[in-house]
Amino acid sequence: MIHVDIVSQAGRMWEGTAESVVVTTETGETGILKNHQPLLALLVAGQVRVTDLDGTKHVFDCGEGFVTVDDNQVIIAVDAAHEVASSAA
Repeated sequence: MIHVDIVSQAGRMWEGTAESVVVTTETGETGILKNHQPLLALLVAGQVRVTDLDGTKHVFDCGEGFVTVDDNQVIIAVDAAHEVASSAA
């Protein structure tokens, strides 16, 4: 499992443990799973998709920002974000 924080200028948008995260970087979509190699990447405006441990999928529309991944900790910092969908498995 990975710990995920999604934060924007308005505050924390989502925090929890997840099976996977998909972000939109300058080079396209990047999937993040447990034990992902360390990463620092710029994000472009697009969607962030999080699948939590019970299989619920959370979809956020996000502005530009960055993502860091280290030791199963994922921090997504963007200028704006809001959840557009949440669906149980």
